[in-house]
Amino acid sequence: MQTQLKIKLSVFMFLQYFIWGAWYVSMGAYLFNTLKFEGPQIGLAYGAFAIGAMISPFLVGLIADRWFASEKLLAVLGILGGAMLCVLPQMRTFATFYPALIFYCALYVPTLALGNSLSLHHLANAKTDFPRVKMLSAVGWIAGLVALNALHGAESPIQFYLAGGASIVFGLFSLTLPHTPPKKAGANVSLGEILGLDALALLKKPSFAIFILCMFLICIPLYFYFVNLGVYLTEMKWENMLVKTSFAQVSDVIFFLLLPLFLKRFGYKVTIFMGILCWVLRYFALAHSANAGAAQTAFIFTAILLHGCCYDFLFIAGQLYVDDEANERIRGACQGFIAFILWGVGAFVGTMLAGKVLGKYALTDAAGKVIGHDWQKVWLTPAYLAIGVLVIFLIFFRNPTKQGATNVIAGTDAKA
Repeated sequence: MQTQLKIKLSVFMFLQYFIWGAWYVSMGAYLFNTLKFEGPQIGLAYGAFAIGAMISPFLVGLIADRWFASEKLLAVLGILGGAMLCVLPQMRTFATFYPALIFYCALYVPTLALGNSLSLHHLANAKTDFPRVKMLSAVGWIAGLVALNALHGAESPIQFYLAGGASIVFGLFSLTLPHTPPKKAGANVSLGEILGLDALALLKKPSFAIFILCMFLICIPLYFYFVNLGVYLTEMKWENMLVKTSFAQVSDVIFFLLLPLFLKRFGYKVTIFMGILCWVLRYFALAHSANAGAAQTAFIFTAILLHGCCYDFLFIAGQLYVDDEANERIRGACQGFIAFILWGVGAFVGTMLAGKVLGKYALTDAAGKVIGHDWQKVWLTPAYLAIGVLVIFLIFFRNPTKQGATNVIAGTDAKA
């Protein structure tokens, strides 16, 4: 039974991230080149995912935990999300596209927490089996990029139809997952519990407060990569852009496996420091690639291949640090709180700033039409911001007295 369960959960993770990978990386190129949106509008569009992340705790806490079985809610969210994705190509102005995208993200983001929770609930040996099941998320993301590339859909609405069809399949497949009744049926759940505000007690610890501050601050330069990379690579005339960017997920798998070894050997401070440092190196590599001539491809691939260290050594290590610092009573609240900071508030601020910087360094012709961007200045902006975060973290963060490097890597999401 466990073997069958692990196969189902692996397929579930694959489909869930296939959906995400099929539109998230390429949307910037579609909005800029096809719909002719401006930089700030593209930033706001990517911020729709952050709004979904801020709404997600209400949906999961109020609905999934109290009234509906998880697999049924996943089915509803998947099918409705698929329908919404197929509607998005009809929205060709920012005034119509943006609210429709927010609505879709509010449907999709809760599936991430629900899927993790359902998996952990049913796996007999979660510490061993969950990371292996979760590994299929990276494979799904790569498959979404490769499929869209094969359809030549990076700058077309095909990406939303592809993701929409996959979302409907995902919703139907969710009905095959084991029954998972609501955990808090009939219980009174406070707003503070839903939002993870119980975790605020840990902010009394100076190192934990510094950690949360740095996680929020690093999200600001972080989203320059996701918002602007697609636009940059299309301006650079990169062929098979989506396949090439999928090497980030190959790197992600490698560093995912290396993470427990680094935590055991070096602890949280050095490991997370390396994660932030790799964001600095990634942006300097992209900045140098802008005017690098024949070396441009090497610099861009360097930035892509740093993804595993950038993401796993920073965010997954960070979530393990939170898990170590929290006690059993507030552990769930703490994970909810850090997710709210990273993929909610932090992502919203970061995507908006990334869009504004993209617009600021736009190059126009005599008629005012955008013909390119000063990419070196675009990429140097997050590089300098990341250096500031690195300095704050290095000076003020202290390792916890107890290390939990071998804890279960759970509740994490491998974003491109």
